[in-house]
Amino acid sequence: MAPAAAVQADPAPQPVQSSAPAEAAPVPAAAATAAPTPRAGAYRINAGDELEIYVWGEERLQRKVKVLPDGTIAFPLVGKVVAQGYLPSEVEAMITNGLRDQYRGQVPQVTVSVVQPSGMQFSVMGRVRSPGTFTPGRYVNVLEALSMAGGPSEFANLDNVLIIRKSGDELRTMRVRLAPLFKMGGDSSDIARANILRIETGDTVIVP
Repeated sequence: MAPAAAVQADPAPQPVQSSAPAEAAPVPAAAATAAPTPRAGAYRINAGDELEIYVWGEERLQRKVKVLPDGTIAFPLVGKVVAQGYLPSEVEAMITNGLRDQYRGQVPQVTVSVVQPSGMQFSVMGRVRSPGTFTPGRYVNVLEALSMAGGPSEFANLDNVLIIRKSGDELRTMRVRLAPLFKMGGDSSDIARANILRIETGDTVIVP
């Protein structure tokens, strides 16, 4: 059987302009202080995540906020900030930039932490032992997703596993071939051909 076509990774989200109170405009990431290069697999914020935001020395600006379904949060003196799809360090930079007009000198250090990554969800359907929706709190690949669903059931077609992913207003379908990995004698070439993809929030995995 021919190997599955490689899937190009989605580009990083572009800053979105949002309306904000008159005293402070939302800050795009490009205009904020440059953040360090993220490590591979670094967690990006999802709608539904709970964040803790702390401005050092400013107790009045300490907040726990939940990312709204539209991907935004509201923060005092800054207004609406687009958080979905960004690293916590990038949101720190956006808030810092939004606070610059409030301080004569340097803005105090801003810390953004994900305290409840509950927005990271995916579903597994079809011929698995325990189908359902899962909130792992971390990134997983398609093999780990099947494991969370109890593994494939008898007669599952592991050569035709589908991942349905929302990309903007469109749905993308990706196919993975996992059957060789469940047979004795599977090797590194089988792993390469399997197209073991990382699961993204909102994905639906279907095992026919």
